[in-house]
Amino acid sequence: MNVRDSEIVAQLLTQQGYRPAPEISEANLIVLNTCAIRAKAEQKMFSFLGSLRTHKEKHPDVKICVLGCVAQQLGDTITKRMAHVDLVVGTQQLYQLPSLLEDPRNRVAVELLEDFAIPEIVSPETEPDHPSTQPPSASRFVTIMQGCNNFCAYCVVPYTRGREQSRAKEDIIDEIEQHVARGVKEITLLGQNVNSYGSTNPVTADGSPYSFAHLVRDVAKIPGLRRIRFTTSHPKDLSPELIQCFAELPTLCPHLHLPVQSGSNRILTLMNRRYRREAYLALVETLKIARPDIAITTDIIVGFPGETETDFADTMALLESARFHGSFSFKYSDRAGTSAQSMPDKVEETIKAERLRTFQHRQEKISLEHNQKYIDHIVEVMVESSRQDSLMGRTGTNHIVHIAPTDTQFSPGELVNLRITHAGPHALRGAVAPAHS
Repeated sequence: MNVRDSEIVAQLLTQQGYRPAPEISEANLIVLNTCAIRAKAEQKMFSFLGSLRTHKEKHPDVKICVLGCVAQQLGDTITKRMAHVDLVVGTQQLYQLPSLLEDPRNRVAVELLEDFAIPEIVSPETEPDHPSTQPPSASRFVTIMQGCNNFCAYCVVPYTRGREQSRAKEDIIDEIEQHVARGVKEITLLGQNVNSYGSTNPVTADGSPYSFAHLVRDVAKIPGLRRIRFTTSHPKDLSPELIQCFAELPTLCPHLHLPVQSGSNRILTLMNRRYRREAYLALVETLKIARPDIAITTDIIVGFPGETETDFADTMALLESARFHGSFSFKYSDRAGTSAQSMPDKVEETIKAERLRTFQHRQEKISLEHNQKYIDHIVEVMVESSRQDSLMGRTGTNHIVHIAPTDTQFSPGELVNLRITHAGPHALRGAVAPAHS
C-alpha cells in the first residue's frame, strides 16, 4: 500500500513540474513515506529525520515532508520533535500534497473523514512534457479500497487509514485497462482487507451488490492481462465464491497471503480476530482442494499480551497443520491507541525473542521442504529483472527464481519456462527449459 501511495505522490508531483533527484543532496523536496504497523518503523523514521537536520541547516530552502501512517498517527508531534520538518501529511490528505506545499503556513494536514471517498487515481500515463517517475515495469499495484473496520487489538490501521471505503468498480477496471494497454502483464489488487471490498459503500453505478469475487472475475476478463494477485485478506471474510475463483480463473495466481496471527483460540479472541483456529484450518484445506498447487503464506505475531507457553504451542501446532509456504513473523510491540496497549500480562522480550526464533526456525525448514518439491519440475516464471548479471523472475506461487545465465534476451513481463535446479528456503534457481520439454 505504501509503495502504491508513493507512486501516486510521485505522479502528482511530476504533474506539477517536479523531477526526481538522483541524490538527496540535489533535492529541493524530500518526501518520507512512513508505516506505523510496528514500532521499529517509527523509530527508523525519527532516526532518518534526525540525520536530515544538518542538511536542512546547510540548505534551508529544502523542504522536508513526512507523510503516511506515522504522520497520521503523530501529527504535530513530529514537527515539535523535529522542527526542521516543513510538512506532515496524513493518509487521506496525500492527494492534496502539491497544493499543501504551495503555502508555507501549512504544517500539519492529517484530517480523517468518516465518508472519505478515494479520489480518482492519477492516470499512469503522464503528459509528454512530464516524463514518468517510474521505471518500466510489467507489474503494477492497483488500490481498490482503503481503511479497515476490523479493529484488531494490536493494529493501528483503523486509526491511521480510517474506515473502509471501496473505489468504484468502473474506475478500477479503467485503471487496469490503461496499465495493460501500456504493457503491464501483472496486477496486484490492494486493500487493507480486500475480501470486504464493496461491503461498506456502493461500488457500481446502479448500487447493485458487487463483491470482491465479482471484481476478480471482471479483472480476469481484461485482454492481455496475464496474472492477477491481491493482498491482504482477512480469514473471516474469505468467501466460497472467492475460493472458487482460484479453481476457475487461470490468470489468478495460485498464491494467497492469509494472515492468521496466532494458533491459539484464546489469543485470537483477545486479538479480536473473530475466527477460530478450526475455521482457519478448514479454509486452508478448502483452498488446497480448489487449487492443489496453491501456496499459502501468513503473518504471525508471537508474544501477544497474555500469551502462555500453551498458546504458543498451539501456534506451532497450527504451523504443522497448515504447513505454510512462508510467513512474516514478528514479536508483538505496543502501538499507541490500540486496545492491546493497555492489556496486562505483557510477555518479556527474551521470551518473545526465543519464541520467534523457534517459529522461524521451523517455518524455514517447512519452506525448504516445499521448495525442494519443485526441483526438476518445469515452472512458468514471469521475468522481473532482465539484467544478465541478475536475471530473475517470479512464479505464480510467488516464488523468486534466479535464472541461470543464458544467451537468450528476456524483457520484464515475459513468461519463461524454467526447469528448477536448486531450492533454498527463500528462493529457487532454474535454467531455461528446452522448447520440447
